[in-house]
Amino acid sequence: MEDRRAVSVIVTGRVQGVWYRGWTVEQARARQLDGWVRNRADGSVEALFAGQSTDVDAMLDACWKGPPNAIVINVKVAESADPGLTGFDQRPTE
Repeated sequence: MEDRRAVSVIVTGRVQGVWYRGWTVEQARARQLDGWVRNRADGSVEALFAGQSTDVDAMLDACWKGPPNAIVINVKVAESADPGLTGFDQRPTE
């Protein structure tokens, strides 16, 4: 699993109620990333992306745009522990 990278992300702006989580699942799976996405009680969206560095970087770039009705204000990124080969899922709000 060389050249793998894992990052945790918090996306703020108008990102709930605009299909951001469903879009994230589609985009992450298309890039064969592992991890998860969920809404947070504060109105942000949280995700963990793990995979090839170039694919993770591409996903981070995509997060700044999001689905058509989203208005992204910030994407906060922090390096994270790699969850391994888990697939990519949507989790309940935390």
